[in-house]
Amino acid sequence: MWLHRWVLAEESFTPFLGDDLLVWLILAMGGALLAGNVAAVLRPPPASDRRDGDLQQAPVARSMVMAGIGLVATIWALVSLLA
Repeated sequence: MWLHRWVLAEESFTPFLGDDLLVWLILAMGGALLAGNVAAVLRPPPASDRRDGDLQQAPVARSMVMAGIGLVATIWALVSLLA
């Protein structure tokens, strides 16, 4: 009798966050990429927190390219979740 209940429970199984797990992960990674690179350009770390060899500020061109990639990934994920 217990086997019958286990089989029925398996038929109604839904994965964590549904079938959109990959889209949620893309949204998280894209948002982090966007926010982290924009924050690095707008607010570099204070001089007291820098170690030897650290840059005074983030490279702007590279950071903006990476932020753009994060923006594209974030928009793609949001559109995929809302559609």
